[in-house]
Amino acid sequence: MSSAIKMSSAVKANCYSVHPGVAMVQKWIDELPQKTGRSLQQWIALTKHDGPPTEKERREWLKKQHKLGTNAASWIAERADGKGTEEDSPEAYLKAAAEWVEAQYSGPRATLRPLYDQLLKLGFSLGEDVKACPCKTMVPLYRNHVFGQIKPSTNTRIDLGFALGDMKTPKRLIDTGGYEKKDRITRRIEVKSKTDIDDELKRWLQKAYEMDE
Repeated sequence: MSSAIKMSSAVKANCYSVHPGVAMVQKWIDELPQKTGRSLQQWIALTKHDGPPTEKERREWLKKQHKLGTNAASWIAERADGKGTEEDSPEAYLKAAAEWVEAQYSGPRATLRPLYDQLLKLGFSLGEDVKACPCKTMVPLYRNHVFGQIKPSTNTRIDLGFALGDMKTPKRLIDTGGYEKKDRITRRIEVKSKTDIDDELKRWLQKAYEMDE
């Protein structure tokens, strides 16, 4: 069984799901010895011992001196600097994910937490196949792809994003510029109070969910 799907019962009980990027990183870690002759830990040790002092310099050193690709060089340099390990296992990711959400709604943004909880619950209500996979600044909602996104954009506002392509929508749905940039999220609704989580918002989130069949 792949390490990407080995999870403890505690991890399975978490309301969040493992971000698809974690599986990609784990595949890279598994294949690293065969492709490069060194394991991740060996690359980290080499980088710390022989490489330059900063993460940026190490990244360039790994690319030029050892002919590694951009992603591999970035991931190794980051880990040599003690960062990025939350992507190395499902358990590590889910622990970090919960902490990221707490951080997103801490301090002056703590008052937004009830709105976040309501939007997350709304997302899950759309179907059993909905997954929430937090990032450091937002919580994307997945079905087969990202169809929604919950992001605290200011101290007083959450932006609920929708993957709606270039569909014509009412003025309330603000164009994110995502379609032109080939981003999934192309519209957003500003949520400042519970009254903003109305039937219209729910219909558009349902539409985004249905478009991701």
